[in-house]
Amino acid sequence: MFSTPIGAARLFLATVVTLIVLKMVVGVLTGSISIWAQVADSSLDLFAAVLTFVTVGFSAKPADYEHPFGHGKMEDVTAGIQAVLLLGAAGSIIFAAVNRIMNGEVIRLTDAGIGVMFFSMVVSILLSRHLSRVAKATDSVALAANAQNITGDIFSTAGVMVGLTLVRFTGLTIIDPILAILVALLILRMAYRVARMAIEGLLDVRLPKAEEDAIISCIKEHTNQLAGFHEVRTRKSGNQRFIDLHLMLPKNTSVEEAHNMCDHLEQDIESRLANSSVTIHVEPCDVVCDGCQVSPCSLRIGVEFSQ
Repeated sequence: MFSTPIGAARLFLATVVTLIVLKMVVGVLTGSISIWAQVADSSLDLFAAVLTFVTVGFSAKPADYEHPFGHGKMEDVTAGIQAVLLLGAAGSIIFAAVNRIMNGEVIRLTDAGIGVMFFSMVVSILLSRHLSRVAKATDSVALAANAQNITGDIFSTAGVMVGLTLVRFTGLTIIDPILAILVALLILRMAYRVARMAIEGLLDVRLPKAEEDAIISCIKEHTNQLAGFHEVRTRKSGNQRFIDLHLMLPKNTSVEEAHNMCDHLEQDIESRLANSSVTIHVEPCDVVCDGCQVSPCSLRIGVEFSQ
């Protein structure tokens, strides 16, 4: 039920709403600014959950007439919006914390705050692990971004819990706004990671080296049939990988043989890299070899990645 991107987004949404309500209640009871920083962070998670719920389904739609490469970029856009929201939240938390340090305020019912923070931390750990598993299995950028956000919540929640415990036993209320600032710094760190993820997707950064090596390995398995290959280009949109390359075949290769070779390579690459779309441009060998048997030409095989 919750193992699909949409199902995971629903779980994320329900969990975040529950945690926000609990944190708001204990924030009112205690007057702790670090807990309100947690409320702000979780509210952003709620907005991110709504965005994810909407965009995951949209990005999974197949290619159509107006979107021949699919709708995967919507996930990168969503991640970018999350980064902006995280940046704004961090700034507002720091501003409020500085005011609290200057003016001071008494914190009440710290035991209630400690209990809710502990519960929130445990729930966040379970949710983050689940989102990470689903994101990895489905290659969802939006779910991966949300999993990172929740991971950041785990550390910040633990810090707030420890801080409230110290306030409870020492009476040093200044610990509370200092913790709020530390939470804001964690949010800024998370904003950077999410923004980088979004920018890489929107700017068509090449696939990871391990995946490109798998592509080259597929091609080199046929060195006795190919004269060479070059211009290997890769990119990713959502969970969809796009790969194109130039394949050199001997001059005496028939159209049917070239077509069969391309089909075979496409299937081989797609079997190793899920959700791949492979485009191959066929070129004749530029060297004239009488009685070409391909093998001599195979010594010329190399790879050139587009820079």
